[in-house]
Amino acid sequence: MEKLQSTEQFMKLANTENVIFMFTADWCPDCRVIDPIMPEIEKKFSDYAFVSVDRDEFIDLCIEKDIYGIPSFLGFREGQEQGRFVSRDRKTQEEIESFISSLSK
Repeated sequence: MEKLQSTEQFMKLANTENVIFMFTADWCPDCRVIDPIMPEIEKKFSDYAFVSVDRDEFIDLCIEKDIYGIPSFLGFREGQEQGRFVSRDRKTQEEIESFISSLSK
């Protein structure tokens, strides 16, 4: 999964790509639990680019986007936010896939 490098990159991707942003942090145990399943999810939903956003590095972006729990996901399509799966709860593969599936409707 690509790592976000700048807020400008976030804006560009959100406006030009079908993209799923995964908000995470190195110290987050629930984030580490889903790391091994993310390649499979990325493969299954290959019409999306997946980008990891380090919560600590991009705290202002998290505040702006109301991301107050991790791991969390934001989905964008054609410049519009299509959905969010934002909470501090641990997420299962089924929950993540269900969220992404709901974006294409």
